[in-house]
Amino acid sequence: MSYLPIIWCNDYRDNASNAVARVATEPRWLQKFGEFESERGTNHERTTGENRRHHWGSTGIGLATAKRFVKEGAYVFITGRRQAELDKAVAEIGRNVTAVQGDVSNLDDLDRLYKEVETKKGKLDVLFANAGIVEPKPTAAVSPEHYDKTFDVNARGVFFAVQKALPLMKEGGSIILTGSGIWQKGIPIYATYGATKAALRSFVRTWTAELAGKGIRANVISPGPIETPILKGQFGENTDAMKERFKTMIPMGRIGKPEEVASAAVFLASDESSYITGIDLPVDGGVVAV
Repeated sequence: MSYLPIIWCNDYRDNASNAVARVATEPRWLQKFGEFESERGTNHERTTGENRRHHWGSTGIGLATAKRFVKEGAYVFITGRRQAELDKAVAEIGRNVTAVQGDVSNLDDLDRLYKEVETKKGKLDVLFANAGIVEPKPTAAVSPEHYDKTFDVNARGVFFAVQKALPLMKEGGSIILTGSGIWQKGIPIYATYGATKAALRSFVRTWTAELAGKGIRANVISPGPIETPILKGQFGENTDAMKERFKTMIPMGRIGKPEEVASAAVFLASDESSYITGIDLPVDGGVVAV
């Protein structure tokens, strides 16, 4: 593979240590995901400072995808907010990688990233936009600040990351966004997060039509529960219990691996998927299918 992809390595994650207080008997979705005791306040309390920010790229989907692209022969650019975590990722990837520190919600940082790509390589084959934030909250607990932050990173940031990449995209290039099946299910406590992922699905539909004349394909990958720091970030000390609960919801009966999402990204970037565009590809063990 001679592709030159950009991998967005996430370093947004809100840590909520007591996500599931008790198991509810109804309704169905609350029974599966656990119920918040809203009369005493949400158990997802937003923390402050560095405890709230962990770099997914060092252990999760971003890193696994970058490593897989390099294994296939690509040169990759990875980006995230925390230089120390980027340095660790570069060391683990080992070769054919440049890290550019930046924030997906900062348009100046996006300009600086693409200037680096243009200077070093000239053009871009693949954009894998994987940055995102999830801070589960029931609707009554959503503040304007939470709403704006979630949409700034998950929707606005991704939109402008793609817009600013387009002048560098080669004919036949591939845009891949990381979505989620949550927007299809209507799951309590994920109103804002689910809406941002629905926005990504809409973006891809539009870009499929707009960019077809340039031979650029756009697709979404929607992971289910994946073994990454996001699980502990959402569920804290209840993580193991929630993993077991997730397994009962997943037809394949297990949590997914970051490498399985990486395989889907490589497929959508390659000529093996040359007639595939505009799709939302679930990588979720069958969750949204049943």
